[in-house]
Amino acid sequence: MPYEVRFSKSAFKDVKELPPKLQKKLKSIVVNQVAQKPRSGKKLVGDLAGLYSIRLSFKDRIVYTIDEKHKIVYVIRARAHYGE
Repeated sequence: MPYEVRFSKSAFKDVKELPPKLQKKLKSIVVNQVAQKPRSGKKLVGDLAGLYSIRLSFKDRIVYTIDEKHKIVYVIRARAHYGE
């Protein structure tokens, strides 16, 4: 069963600022990869420990966390590289 995906306010704002082509790519990644196998992203370390990241473009990343108990993935950022 796929995970539910929710976007934070900042991630939603990030998505709106992306070009249409990247918005379409983000949707595909979220539906086909993140919701199906959320641990397929790169596990982050340091200040971002506990979060995961998947590349959207050369500079943009999808940063998210996983709530295993409720089967929900929370997308925290969807644009700049780790909070730039």
